[in-house]
Amino acid sequence: MPFVSRSDDGAIDSVFEQLQQGRAEEFLSDDDPAVVAFRNAPPAVSSVSARQFRLMLRRSGLLDQVKGWVAQQDGETQDAFEYSGTFVKDSPMMTAGFAAMGFTPLQIDGFFAAAAEL
Repeated sequence: MPFVSRSDDGAIDSVFEQLQQGRAEEFLSDDDPAVVAFRNAPPAVSSVSARQFRLMLRRSGLLDQVKGWVAQQDGETQDAFEYSGTFVKDSPMMTAGFAAMGFTPLQIDGFFAAAAEL
């Protein structure tokens, strides 16, 4: 049975089909609008091409900031940023980079969704 996770302000964060990390506050019927919207939502974007990622950084005004962060990282991270053909949202480099930029999980999802459209 689906259940929701809510933020402190009461907004629905996520709708889950099975137990996930976090708290389940209420169960929803299968015909609840939140469940229907969740099931009909496009799948989350998990990776984008290097071109898409860099264009999104540039359009967001973050390219120089990210390049500065990358320059302070180890050689492998620098190589991964420079030479990867694909950027995977849940990779350690992405997780660390987005955390350093102060992105929330929803902002990361939005960034990747927008980049996938480029």
